[in-house]
Amino acid sequence: MAAGSRADHVVDAADTDDADDAADAADAATADGDADAEPESALETARRQLQHAADRLDIDPNIVERLAHPKAVHEVTVPVERDDGSVEVFTGYRAQHDSVRGPYKGGLRYHPEVTRDECVGLGMWMTWKCAVMDLPFGGAKGGVAVNPKDLSETETERLTRRFAGEIRDEIGPTIDIPAPDMGTDPQTMAWLMDAYSMQEGETVPGVVTGKPPVIGGSKGRAEAPGRSVAIIAREAIDYYGKPIDETSIAIQGYGSVGANAARLLDDWGANVVAVSDVNGAVYDVNGLDTHAIPAHEEEPEAVMDHAAPETLTNDELLELDVDVLIPAALGNVLTAENAGRVSADMVVEGANGPTTSAADRILADRDVPVIPDILANAGGVTVSYFEWLQDINRRAWSLERVRGELEDEMLEAWNAVRGEHESRGVTWRDAAYVVALSRVAEAHDARGLWP
Repeated sequence: MAAGSRADHVVDAADTDDADDAADAADAATADGDADAEPESALETARRQLQHAADRLDIDPNIVERLAHPKAVHEVTVPVERDDGSVEVFTGYRAQHDSVRGPYKGGLRYHPEVTRDECVGLGMWMTWKCAVMDLPFGGAKGGVAVNPKDLSETETERLTRRFAGEIRDEIGPTIDIPAPDMGTDPQTMAWLMDAYSMQEGETVPGVVTGKPPVIGGSKGRAEAPGRSVAIIAREAIDYYGKPIDETSIAIQGYGSVGANAARLLDDWGANVVAVSDVNGAVYDVNGLDTHAIPAHEEEPEAVMDHAAPETLTNDELLELDVDVLIPAALGNVLTAENAGRVSADMVVEGANGPTTSAADRILADRDVPVIPDILANAGGVTVSYFEWLQDINRRAWSLERVRGELEDEMLEAWNAVRGEHESRGVTWRDAAYVVALSRVAEAHDARGLWP
């Protein structure tokens, strides 16, 4: 396989365990909302969000100070023999933020811009995401600073196996459980699991999630983030008193997240009027047949080939006059520049970090509800939790059970966030962070500080 040939197999950016591609949003988020200010790092943004939520709660400031820092950050060198016989050395990281509620959980990414601070910041986000879903995990993040497009499949396998060896002592089914992220996929997790298992002398499927089902992966994992977006959108539509069969929806991004959300909402009677891929959008005010439009995984970049009355740019889709807008492609697409032109009555975040801090404030000032990614696309990590349970118990679940359990978990989380939204009169994003921080802080208070 030629170098770069794995590019088509990397995991969808939003189809990960984490809210972790919020790094894209962090690049544009600013502390004071000034669109011209210097961008924050992921770590700076995560710490600001921590303090923002803490200000709304009666929490011991010592606990807040502890949560502003990771428990540990492991940095390793990863030498890899290239196909031409040369050796190249890469740098890998695993940042473990907090484990007060359970083992660390979070993705592993292969990307040239992976840094220590990025992993720390994204590990913090993972802590909040697991907490808002009330999963018995803490947050972690890791990766290797490498461009996966520059690696052949055999080089990627050697990199993964060597990285697994370097972080072997830091991971495990009761310690830290990695998952796919940007630049990695189920095959990457299969190699990592195999390398770890070979060193342990026994098969340990629970060391990672997001694996192929044939070696312990869960049914329904790939569809889970999109399914959770659809469930939360349905609940939000009902909350604001709109019948779903009278609701128009525009979805930016037709990968795993966007397509699964679109098709499920379509099945429930919603009128999905626009969907897009990287090349643009198709639009039909009377509704699209979402099942007839191939998702990216089924046929890359096929959206514009679908016959529709109108075509739009991705920017134009974001400004359509619809009831619900679901940005499900990239981070950082709703900004200070275009937030004032968003005509949707509601935004449900399918991608990780699609709304900058400045745009968030503009939408809040315009009374446009934004249902945050930390809640809406949490189906990925939730079904990863189910996968972990199946691996630990050596008992596979049916697809029907996975879907039913996911529905229950999403409704529990929705009700918890809705309660804070109503009782405190805060935005949906603030409500989600309040739920998460309350649970983490309560666990820290119960366990105390080791002297």
